[in-house]
Amino acid sequence: MEPTPPIAPPTPPAAPIQPPIRTTGNDKIWSILCHLSVFLGIGFIILPLVVYLVMRSESEYVAANAKEALNFHISLMIYFICCIPLYLILIGIPIVIILGLSMFILSIVAAVKAADGGCYRYPLTLRLIT
Repeated sequence: MEPTPPIAPPTPPAAPIQPPIRTTGNDKIWSILCHLSVFLGIGFIILPLVVYLVMRSESEYVAANAKEALNFHISLMIYFICCIPLYLILIGIPIVIILGLSMFILSIVAAVKAADGGCYRYPLTLRLIT
């Protein structure tokens, strides 16, 4: 009696191809500014929030980038607040340094992605605004 060959699993259906989102120059500028607002200091949450509230009905592209930047900035603020008690046991200092470096690097990466017409998904971000 010959062994039967194993049955190959069925291939999943291909994902539908989404048409690219049409962007204008102003849409890209607003998206880039939302991601780079972290360099403004105190306005790093205010600018993406205002852009999201104003542009969500006008441009899906700007709204997606502003929402992602806003979620990232709120998440960072929560992480920094959580590090305050960790200063007492000295582990908070390296964590804050790592958070600060990642904040600057990921914001620049997201701004470059927005300039190319995409939307960057930040890692370890709490999705508070959906």
